[in-house]
Amino acid sequence: MLVYHFMLGLIGTKAVRAARRSPDGFAGSIPSGTHDVAFVVVSRAPLDALVAYKRRMGWDFRWVSSYGSSFNYDFHATIDQAVAPVEYNFKDQLQLEAENVAWRDWSGEQPGMSAFVRPATMCSTRIRVLPRFDGLWAMWQWLDRTPLGRNEGDMSWFHRHDEYPATAGEPS
Repeated sequence: MLVYHFMLGLIGTKAVRAARRSPDGFAGSIPSGTHDVAFVVVSRAPLDALVAYKRRMGWDFRWVSSYGSSFNYDFHATIDQAVAPVEYNFKDQLQLEAENVAWRDWSGEQPGMSAFVRPATMCSTRIRVLPRFDGLWAMWQWLDRTPLGRNEGDMSWFHRHDEYPATAGEPS
């Protein structure tokens, strides 16, 4: 099973800016159940907020809520030192700081993907993948081939796909 931890917290439908478009890259492209693999997206927002947001964005993947549970904390997809020590990708805060991984203030929603396998013994194993999903998100592959590359800057260019302004001269 593949689980994508989508950074949509308890503030309703306010997704973290960089995460707003990531589901557009896999919506419709992961046929759940093929190759003996299930795919699900999980977020901390209440289910009614997820259903409304999913409908707004036109997404078709399976999306579940971890609202009211410790799931996100158990998998370190939500970091809150009051709940659990800082850990991300199997590294504690000291290891992350030693590696100069200072891209977060070590709190709140974090991106992530977990993969589970059920061996013959019926035990589940969790594998945590690095937070860079470059190879999984087709948009990066296209942008990497443009003259300016990703031109990421402050990420203010990220919008939901229904929020981009119309561009003059664009074919209709």
